[in-house]
Amino acid sequence: MTPGRHSLLSNSVLIPIDVQRGFDYPPWPARNNPAMEANGQRLLAAWRDRNLPLIHVRHDSVVPGSSLAPEHPGNAFRDGFEPLSGEPVVSKSVNAAFIGTDLDLRLRRLGIDTVIVFGISTDMCVSTTARVASNLGYRTVVVGDACACFDLPDGAGGVISADEIQRAHLATLRVEFADVVDTDSLIAQLRDVAA
Repeated sequence: MTPGRHSLLSNSVLIPIDVQRGFDYPPWPARNNPAMEANGQRLLAAWRDRNLPLIHVRHDSVVPGSSLAPEHPGNAFRDGFEPLSGEPVVSKSVNAAFIGTDLDLRLRRLGIDTVIVFGISTDMCVSTTARVASNLGYRTVVVGDACACFDLPDGAGGVISADEIQRAHLATLRVEFADVVDTDSLIAQLRDVAA
């Protein structure tokens, strides 16, 4: 085991972001990465097997009619991503999980120096949370193949595909804000640490 691998997982927390049913409702456009759920569930299972710190983030929208509003069925976590008994949930209403929440305080109290994030959507809440985490001084890791995003209008009558958006955002995060890894490599590091 290399020192880099140990440091990645010591004092780390896994933060699934907005893995909610609401993204399957209108008006959300086409989504990419159909493997996101399977990868995220494998990562959650491996993390839980080692009893490592885990904090779920849920978007509780304050926008009227939003599919992520607390009174909407879409506010619920997707199957397989429901918090287990004792696992904390941070509720947010903006893109960054640190804004208007006690997430930073929770992490400081746990002695966390590394945050590992995945979820929906890559370019919005995942990216914004990762950027703020980096700016707050946390080592930040994004599990790219456990994230997904949506097609977006380009403002000129065209559409930028979700795959293009994901590729660009992960590249930007990698250059300036975070390590970008895949699920298999992170689970392999968990196995190495356990060994």
